[in-house]
Amino acid sequence: METVEKKAHNHEEKHDHNHEKGHKHDHSQNHNHDGHNHGDSKSPVILFFIGLAAFGLALLIKEKNVMQSALFVGAMVSSGYHIIGEGIGDTIKNTIKNKRFSPNVHLLMTLAAIGAAIIGNFEEGALLIIIFAGAHFLEEYAEGRSKREITNLLKMNPTEARLIQPDGSTKTVDVSTLKIGDKLQVLNGDQIATDGVILSGMTSIDESSINGESIPREKTVGDNVFGSTINGSGVITMEVTKDSSDTVFAKIIQLVNQSQSNLSKTATKIQRIEPYYVTLVLVLVPIFIILAPTLFNWTWNQSFYRGMVFLISASPCALAASAIPATLSAISNLAKRGVLFKGGSYLSNLAEIKAVAFDKTGTLTKGKPSVTDFYFEMAEATDSEQGYMDIIVAMEKTANHPLANAILGKFNAENMLNIEVENKIGTGLIAEYEGATYQIGKPEIFENVDQSIQQHNQEYSNEGKTVVYFAKNKQVLGLIAMMDVPNENAIEVIRYLKSQNIHTTMITGDAELTGQAVGRIIGIDEVVGNVLPENKTQIVKEQQSRYGMTAMLGDGVNDAPALVTADIGVAMGDGTDIAIDVADAVLMKNDLTKFSYAHKTAKRLDQVVWQNIIFSMLIVATLVFLNSIGKMDITLGVLIHEGSTLLVILNGLRLLIPTKK
Repeated sequence: METVEKKAHNHEEKHDHNHEKGHKHDHSQNHNHDGHNHGDSKSPVILFFIGLAAFGLALLIKEKNVMQSALFVGAMVSSGYHIIGEGIGDTIKNTIKNKRFSPNVHLLMTLAAIGAAIIGNFEEGALLIIIFAGAHFLEEYAEGRSKREITNLLKMNPTEARLIQPDGSTKTVDVSTLKIGDKLQVLNGDQIATDGVILSGMTSIDESSINGESIPREKTVGDNVFGSTINGSGVITMEVTKDSSDTVFAKIIQLVNQSQSNLSKTATKIQRIEPYYVTLVLVLVPIFIILAPTLFNWTWNQSFYRGMVFLISASPCALAASAIPATLSAISNLAKRGVLFKGGSYLSNLAEIKAVAFDKTGTLTKGKPSVTDFYFEMAEATDSEQGYMDIIVAMEKTANHPLANAILGKFNAENMLNIEVENKIGTGLIAEYEGATYQIGKPEIFENVDQSIQQHNQEYSNEGKTVVYFAKNKQVLGLIAMMDVPNENAIEVIRYLKSQNIHTTMITGDAELTGQAVGRIIGIDEVVGNVLPENKTQIVKEQQSRYGMTAMLGDGVNDAPALVTADIGVAMGDGTDIAIDVADAVLMKNDLTKFSYAHKTAKRLDQVVWQNIIFSMLIVATLVFLNSIGKMDITLGVLIHEGSTLLVILNGLRLLIPTKK
């Protein structure tokens, strides 16, 4: 199997036009969630286990001697190699960058281990380092370091076009060679190579990759067409109006790439308090050592010993375990129920969302039209509704179109008729049967329509439904209304989000009227229609500005930029590969109720993490107090620390239990 990098490289060699005009896509970036670059990520892990082995060997030596101490020191240095490096190196780097002292917990752990070694307690120092290093690796595993690749998106970019030559013949050329003004031929089923305008011909075009609409749009002379969309059954000629790097689809790629370049991990609760906690401890330890002889009448040796106990007592073993086991448990809980999160921070941040933006088609709706209403008038006494249905089914069976599939899913024929049907672009389906001409098509192509039919058409259109007429000998006898109906779980999920005071918005490429109709059914707060991909991103940014932390749910290529821009991007499991690639979480089986379940679980996680933080800090405060009155030694301090760490981990494991719905 090719690696992602190799596939991306191969694609770039073949289609270097995608990298013109500043649109070069860098696949080499590694957006490491913890902000640290370890180089070869395997080396610290190998050194950790070498140190763990050294620690185990030291414990087998029953009497304290030089060999045992050397093994403990070796365990400390080997297991804590990257902890020590990050503790000292990142403190220096961040201090220079921020122009103020910016220590981290790694530095505190390094000093605590050195302090333990200075007073001869090598075992405790090594134990502290091993526990913290192990937790650190566990966090890296939980976060996943998943790269947001756009390789699949690039593969969807058109690569070839049929260029019309001066003599009228066509030549297949690379899209990168096209110039504005070139004329192209687009056969049925072809991918449209670039943005342009139709010069001749009529067709229907699947534009779902651009606007997310499930129903193809009919196009004729003068209409705009977009690169990457799929031509239907007609043949057209078009004129190129944009360079391949300036098309709507190219803008989608550019937006995703720019967003990826500026990714930043929202700090977890512990990371936010870390600098303050470490700075406080580093300030208090020397003050404690200096003042203790005066306050407690200790000798300088006693004061230094108690200072080291203080440093070790304040080491954040339980604090370090406050979030990771709980987050892993919550992620496991959700994974078993079809919700996959790509990092613990995304799940943690889900509890804090203030707004959710939904793509309509395929997310809030089923993604394909269904017949919602129909109305017939009998032309003759011998006509019947079932007779009309038999004819309609026979005609629609010849069409390969989402609307035809919707009609066939609703109507059942009692008599299987064998009718010759002609499919004319812009006219619809036409058939001859028993001396009469039957037609199914858009309302715009019919004249002299009865008032009752027009009233029904107006009623259904106002509800955002797509209407087709059924006519006999050019007399309209009925109409069929279709709509991409709401996902059966959408109403329940929107109701839950409202109960949590979370603002909900539906973003759709469909007409405003269609969006409003779906919005009314599911009870959503806000509907924004007629939206192109670049506007989706802007709408998400506006939501972030107005409400705060914002989640985005979508399933299509057109949703990718918005999914990346949102604080938390959630893809539907049946969606496109690129939507799943760039999202922070995936709802398998397109089950929207999993999103509300994930939010409830995230809120539980938030509560558990804060419980753990408060408990671990209370333990630290208790140990420091007992140490200050001479009632604490290193061994007891480490034991209480490890006991509190165990309790914190067990509390986190409660998140493996299913969340109440």
